[in-house]
Amino acid sequence: MTVEAATIGLTHGGSEDTGLGHRGPESKSIVVPYGFWLFVLSDIVLFSALFATYATLAHATDGGPTSNELFSRNLVAVETIALLLSSFVCGLAMIAAKRANMVWTQGWLLLTGALGLVFLSIELFEFAKMIAEGAGPQRSAFLSGFFTLVGCHGAHVTCGMLWIGTMMAQIWAKGFQPHIIRRLFCLSIFWHALDIIWVAIFTIVYLIGTLP
Repeated sequence: MTVEAATIGLTHGGSEDTGLGHRGPESKSIVVPYGFWLFVLSDIVLFSALFATYATLAHATDGGPTSNELFSRNLVAVETIALLLSSFVCGLAMIAAKRANMVWTQGWLLLTGALGLVFLSIELFEFAKMIAEGAGPQRSAFLSGFFTLVGCHGAHVTCGMLWIGTMMAQIWAKGFQPHIIRRLFCLSIFWHALDIIWVAIFTIVYLIGTLP
């Protein structure tokens, strides 16, 4: 075997003798989601730090209101159901997009955004009510940790809703092109990750945090 032949075997298809597989850049359908997963994991590291901070400051109320006095489980339950349902609907949007169904894709994305708006509206109502009662983020270290953790998640939901609107416009204007589907897939990953983080917030802040 010549040097040139060996080089071809190593850089392209490999050979039965070498046992080496394909060498070269992977397709964007693999690289883009992989890179976005790395971003999501870095975001989870950020939230892990916020969770740790909140857990440390949970009892540092400085004589102010505690979690038992502030949080309504019923209202948060509605908020949680809206976000979890939006994640399911987002999955339906992905299925419709893979089938290149414009009407159902746009409809499911619109419903996903609407449920996200319900979630965000309840969260803002809760924040406004707490601040009006004198339980703002400056009242105690506990409330500073709470507003930072929950507010950061709310900011992510807001970005996700803007992203949903952008994707709806792109799909309407350009159709179901491969790069559009990749972006929609990344949006789906992001939205599901927000649900996972919210389940952790709901459990730690609103369930465990309000135990007697």
